Amino acid sequence: MNKYEDVAYKELLNWQKNIIKKDTSINSITKGLQDKVNSIIPEKVHLVITEGIKAMVKTVQFGSKYITDKPLKNKSLEERETLVRKKIEFYKKAAAISGAGTGWAGLLVGLADFPILLSLKMKFLFDVAGIYSFDVNNYKERLYILYVFQLAFSSKKREIEIYNIIKDWDNYSKNLPENQEDFDWRLFQQEYRDYMDIAKMLQIVPGIGAVAGGLANYSLMKKLGRTSMNAYRMRVFKTD
Repeated sequence: MNKYEDVAYKELLNWQKNIIKKDTSINSITKGLQDKVNSIIPEKVHLVITEGIKAMVKTVQFGSKYITDKPLKNKSLEERETLVRKKIEFYKKAAAISGAGTGWAGLLVGLADFPILLSLKMKFLFDVAGIYSFDVNNYKERLYILYVFQLAFSSKKREIEIYNIIKDWDNYSKNLPENQEDFDWRLFQQEYRDYMDIAKMLQIVPGIGAVAGGLANYSLMKKLGRTSMNAYRMRVFKTD
């Protein structure tokens, strides 16, 4: 293990420790506040989110929209993660621009940002998988992407459940059906729909929506970037 790999491995271990920490009172309070905010959000917002998730899962199921470059071969971890970090910066800026642009108009136009942000997140994850040399033509690799997505945007309880799945992915994936049509994709339409960052909700408020939308999108993409790097590091280092 070279110097870079040693640093990356230590970062991975710290990330794993944070994942498996028990739910704190702050997390519980935040979840309660999120539930309260969700209860007063107009039904049309929830409908857009639900339909966006359905479309995303269907697109990932077939995969052609996001598959671009071939898996990157014969590169060191440092070279791969240099590319990943560049992708993170690019997508953070793209997400922030989308959030700020649609946030100016408040509710109706602000809703348009949800499917846009979902698309950016999924394209980013497909790019990252290829950089780490995993072939997303394989539906099981696309399924892994959805688990990484959920890991980044789930309640604490679900986060730990997902973490336990992906840390043992080699064994878990052996028990998956070989035919993607036999997998219950509907399960992936639920958790993200219920995960709504409070700051993100401010995006639909006229006047402050532009600032809130830009910051929320930037933050959400940053979190996805960190989660994806460590999720693939687990497979590189084969950690327990």
